[in-house]
Amino acid sequence: MSFYKAKYYLKHVLIDLLPAALIRLFTGTQLKNHHPKSSSDVCERVDYYNKLNSVSHLHHDFVRVNQFKKDGGNTYYFDLLKVIKGFNPTLKFSYLNGDIRHVPEQPTFVKSRPIGSDNHNSILLKLNAIRHFTFINDSLSYREKKDIAVWRGIGMQLHRKVVIEQFYNHDMCNIGRTKPLEGMPYEKAPMTIDEQLKYKFILAIEGNDVATNLKWAMSSNSLVIMSKPKYETWFMEGLLQEGVHYVEVKDDYSDLIEKMEYYIAHPEEAESIIKNAHIWVDQFRDKKRERLISLLVAKKYFEKSGQM
Repeated sequence: MSFYKAKYYLKHVLIDLLPAALIRLFTGTQLKNHHPKSSSDVCERVDYYNKLNSVSHLHHDFVRVNQFKKDGGNTYYFDLLKVIKGFNPTLKFSYLNGDIRHVPEQPTFVKSRPIGSDNHNSILLKLNAIRHFTFINDSLSYREKKDIAVWRGIGMQLHRKVVIEQFYNHDMCNIGRTKPLEGMPYEKAPMTIDEQLKYKFILAIEGNDVATNLKWAMSSNSLVIMSKPKYETWFMEGLLQEGVHYVEVKDDYSDLIEKMEYYIAHPEEAESIIKNAHIWVDQFRDKKRERLISLLVAKKYFEKSGQM
C-alpha cells in the first residue's frame, strides 16, 4: 500500500471511531463560519452538485445517519461517512455506491450521474476520491513531449473497443488494454503515470461512467483529447468546454489524428488549453474548501427534503 493510501485509510478509520457528537461539533462550526455572500463560487458549485428544489416525501428505504453502515467498497463508505456523520443522527438519506449511469427515482447521493438538465435526483458527492482525484506535477513541457497519443485501461466497453480497434497499431498512438481478455487481441503492457507523461496527448475515454484518468491528465502538461462527456462526477465534467479545457473529437474518435496534427502544428494553442485545464483543476486542491462544499451539499439535501 502506498503512503498516500495508508494515510487516507488511517485518517478515515479515525473519523469512523471518533464520537459522532464531536464530528457534529466540527461540522457545525465550519457551516456557521461560512458566509454565502463572500463565496459565490462555493454556492454555485453546491447548487450544481445538488439541484433539488423540494422533495415531497422520502421513501421508506432511506437510511438514518446513525444507521449508516458499510455495504460496499471501503472508500465509498469512508467518503460518505465523513460528510453525513456531522449531521443530526435522525436525518434520513439515500445513497448508491459504484458507477451510476442512471438518475434514481428518489434524491440520492451518488458518485456519478448522466449529464443533462433532468438529473436533479442525482446528488453528487466526492466519493471514491482516492481513485479519481489524483493530481500530479509534470516536469516536462508540452513541447518536450512525444508527438503521440497514449491511453491505458482495463475495461473494454463498446465505445472503447471502437477507439482501440482503429488506433492500436497506429504510428501516432500508444494505446491498449492492460489485462488480457479472451477474444480481444488489444493488450499492451501497463504504463505508470510518469511514463504516460512523456506523450503530448492523453486520451480520456469514458469507461462505465467517466474517464478515471481525466483528473490527473488535466493537471499535466499534456493535452487531453476526448469525445463530449456523457457522465459527470464531483469534477463537473458537464461544465468542461471543448477547445478551452480539452480537445474534443467525434464519439468514434475518427478525427483523432487530424486533431493531433493540428495541435502539433499549433503548440501555442495547445498550451493555452493546458493552462485553462490547470486553472480548472486548481479549484479542487483546497481540502478545507472541498470539505465545506461537501457539507453544504448534504445540508441542502436535508433542508430541501424538509428535515432541517
